[in-house]
Amino acid sequence: MTDTDAVDILLVEDNPQDAELTIRALKKHNLANRLITVEDGAQALDFIFCRGKYATRELSHSPKVVLLDLKLPKVSGLEVLRALKQDERTRSIPVVVVTSSREDPDIKTAYSLGANSYVVKPVDFDAFAESVSSLGLYWLLVNQPPK
Repeated sequence: MTDTDAVDILLVEDNPQDAELTIRALKKHNLANRLITVEDGAQALDFIFCRGKYATRELSHSPKVVLLDLKLPKVSGLEVLRALKQDERTRSIPVVVVTSSREDPDIKTAYSLGANSYVVKPVDFDAFAESVSSLGLYWLLVNQPPK
């Protein structure tokens, strides 16, 4: 098993500051030990579907949750979400959209594509850290995924 096989959280975030804040919030509750971050939608799809530099990864070792920004370079977050939920092998991976978009069409589209949750990034760091920590605690410790 490679390091990229043992992943609990896949963080898909192109903004380095938001990624760092998310990682810090997860570390605060010891939830970042098995986390990988990718910076665009193409990298996310490569990771999830074991392509490109992740070709040696086992598809059967899916992340427990994907934290997905919508506004991504190369491939949008909505396209990543669509690809994940259309493929039978990855459909059951929980996807939490964590984005700055409060646009109703984005929210509706994300849920219609199969998002499990939609969280708008708070501007305040403490509120953001609390939101991310709660997400991590729920999806890693409380939620019971299918076997």
